[in-house]
Amino acid sequence: MKLLFDLFPVILFFAAFKYAGGHPETAADWVGSLLGGAVIAPDKAPILLATVVVIVATVAQIAWVHFRHGKVDKMLWLSLGLVVVFGGMTLIFRNEAFIKWKPTLLYWAFASSMLFAALVMKKNAIRTMLGEQMKLPDAIWSKLNLAWIAFFLVMGVLNLVIAFNFPTDIWVDFKLFGGMGLMLVFIVAQGALLSKYIEEEQ
Repeated sequence: MKLLFDLFPVILFFAAFKYAGGHPETAADWVGSLLGGAVIAPDKAPILLATVVVIVATVAQIAWVHFRHGKVDKMLWLSLGLVVVFGGMTLIFRNEAFIKWKPTLLYWAFASSMLFAALVMKKNAIRTMLGEQMKLPDAIWSKLNLAWIAFFLVMGVLNLVIAFNFPTDIWVDFKLFGGMGLMLVFIVAQGALLSKYIEEEQ
């Protein structure tokens, strides 16, 4: 459920894009109305409607988190800032390149914050999150942290490769299924490698 909640804006982005792809004229009218009566080309409608939806969905997600928990994680605020700025630029300039950069910048922000914490603050972000759930040698915690940093860096590059070398509908599919799939594979692989330490602890 937590994973589905985190993916809520991405799922709606995907659904809006696919709907608009099947109903481009209707989507163009909707987006045009939302943008003050602007004339929107039908071929631009899917990504523009999906962008509007993901902005609204991200705002709603953060409002819900704040309502339920009273505190919003900094990375959620960062995600909101990126989607509003780059989504807004996509809508203003009718250029999908801006929204395509958003996942990469978020991935690289994750990697940068973890690297900064490790090098400057001498804190292991993964250990901070999981240290109460499992006991691992210091060297393993360090490798785990570096693995996540590398993963986010690679995901950022991969997003750009897909976004600017393949059709937009392929990128939209990758944004949901590819990103989620690679994340799950990475987590499962790490679980397999760490299983011996968990078994030893038990």
